[in-house]
Amino acid sequence: MLDLFAPIKCLLQEESVRVDNVVFRLHSRVTVLLLLVCTILVTAKQYIGEPISCMTDASIDKDPVNAYCWIYSTFTVSRHLKGIPGRSVASAGVGQALPDDEARHHRYYQWVCFVLGLQAILFYVPRALWGIWERGTIGLLSRDLASPFLRDVWTEERKQQLVEYFTKTNLHGHNFYAMRFFVCEFLNFLNSIGQIYLLDIFLEGQFRRYGPLVTAFVAEENPHDRIDPMARLFPKVTKCTIHTFGPTGSVQTHDALCVLPLNVVNEKIFVVLWFWLVFLAGVGCLAVIYRIVVFSQTWARVYLLRSAVRRLEKSKAERVVRVFHFGDWFLLHQLAQNVNPVVYMELVNEIAKALTTKSFADFI
Repeated sequence: MLDLFAPIKCLLQEESVRVDNVVFRLHSRVTVLLLLVCTILVTAKQYIGEPISCMTDASIDKDPVNAYCWIYSTFTVSRHLKGIPGRSVASAGVGQALPDDEARHHRYYQWVCFVLGLQAILFYVPRALWGIWERGTIGLLSRDLASPFLRDVWTEERKQQLVEYFTKTNLHGHNFYAMRFFVCEFLNFLNSIGQIYLLDIFLEGQFRRYGPLVTAFVAEENPHDRIDPMARLFPKVTKCTIHTFGPTGSVQTHDALCVLPLNVVNEKIFVVLWFWLVFLAGVGCLAVIYRIVVFSQTWARVYLLRSAVRRLEKSKAERVVRVFHFGDWFLLHQLAQNVNPVVYMELVNEIAKALTTKSFADFI
């Protein structure tokens, strides 16, 4: 079974250079991995069986019935969703359909794997966009500086190059770099909200309340008095009506009982997705608010700089933040998770020392 997931092993590999944060990785790596695993599961017939298996009278072959009901959809009767299977109803939603009964047709199951794959692509788009915009900047600046053995790489020349890069060569030149990252974070937030509405449209308006309804139903002491939301949305047994012509040309109606083994997986997948997407929307909103505060408030950048560099004097941190624009600070902050802490501490102190010269007097 592990061979099925071989194509997505690359998402489990640790990155040598980190150009994002935890929330970003939850969207672009963990969620993409989750959706791809779900896509593989719903297409793995050898572990779940055939997606549909129908029973009808002996006058019709089974294979054409399965194909017909898979293509043209099955249905359940809303009046029979309540009740104990085997007593009052044959199965949830399966029973005699009267002319006035509401029949719910289920056509979504043909498209579940495609929708999950599309979601995975949409969640990866901000990641791919940021990879294009970032252009390996952090990787170039931090090359070989994450190693604990620094004698041959952290030389005075290398240190001076980095200091000059931040204080002379590219000073005040990284605001666009930081804003692009903020755009990708905002896209992650919008994506998580949009995916909830996408699934709600796909599942005919039943996804938005799916998680709470399932939780309430599972916690119910006597669930037979209520409609099972999983059976309503993902029925495992459904009805299918087939019309054929008899030997004399008259129309014959055949009633088929169809079992959908795939819905055993689908109902669990979409419960997990509901809670996961709500969680992503929450942390994504907090990430956007956090980024706005950090980019707009100097005290926040001072605090984060001092938390990244131990024993950094407050005056030095304030000096760096006052001279640097938020983009310069953001690039310096991104560098912290890709270099040795000793390197980062020396670099920040050297930058603070360089900013005490007369050329920066107007900023301090």
